[in-house]
Amino acid sequence: MMNLEWMAWTLPTAIFFTTIVCILIAMTIWQVISPCIKRRGFIPLSTTRGDRLFIGLLSSAYIHLAWLGLTPFSIWIAFGFSLAWMVVVMRWG
Repeated sequence: MMNLEWMAWTLPTAIFFTTIVCILIAMTIWQVISPCIKRRGFIPLSTTRGDRLFIGLLSSAYIHLAWLGLTPFSIWIAFGFSLAWMVVVMRWG
């Protein structure tokens, strides 16, 4: 008989995915209420809010991976950097 291992849904994992779903729902409502137009910021291409959200989330994941691999410091510091980076990307990206 085959033993299948499933992902452990811990509370932090559930909070993470619930937060992402809530962000996507909020962005959808925001887009319906106030459609955005593409604009250029410091990111070298025209982006919408959704594009900037995706770029911010992806780069935040890379910040966390680099932090875990290159420093012995707490992951909460990386979280702070990622949060600040998301604000910068969403506002000026």
